Amino acid sequence: MTNYPVMFTLRDTVSGNGFLSGITLSGRALVVKEDDGKWWMYGVRPGAIAESGSTPEEAFLRFRKAYRNLLFDFANDSQSFELFRKCVEQFYSQPEDDEQMRWVEAFLALRSKKVVPDDAFFARLPQEDPETRPVSISVLRLDKESSRYMPIDNVPDYMLMPQFAAAA
Repeated sequence: MTNYPVMFTLRDTVSGNGFLSGITLSGRALVVKEDDGKWWMYGVRPGAIAESGSTPEEAFLRFRKAYRNLLFDFANDSQSFELFRKCVEQFYSQPEDDEQMRWVEAFLALRSKKVVPDDAFFARLPQEDPETRPVSISVLRLDKESSRYMPIDNVPDYMLMPQFAAAA
């Protein structure tokens, strides 16, 4: 089983109870093809999220959706922007230590060329030195006082997909 260390940046806009926020996450995860043939993406920073798929791309999309849904849950449960920011920052600041060690080991194996990506997905990804891209989270308030913002305004990805117009 080969562990692939990946870095990613996610940017989300989330409506809460009377606020609109912008969240930018620079994170790390470990992508692994398990013995069952599924690809898994294990969160390192943020930790506590793991998703699978039949391809690395599918695992990433599911990971991304789980992260966004978590942000939506935090927004729904927070009565103010300050509480929302605190929830997001607390979640982010709890890295998965075991996965962090596995990520570093996988990175060092790639850097020393002991491991060469054998999957086309990883071979075509841009490569960047982790020292130039530290992990971070930014939670900013984006709204204006006179605007209306509600958690119900958040739109999951499935609602952005085209739908078949059936005759009534």
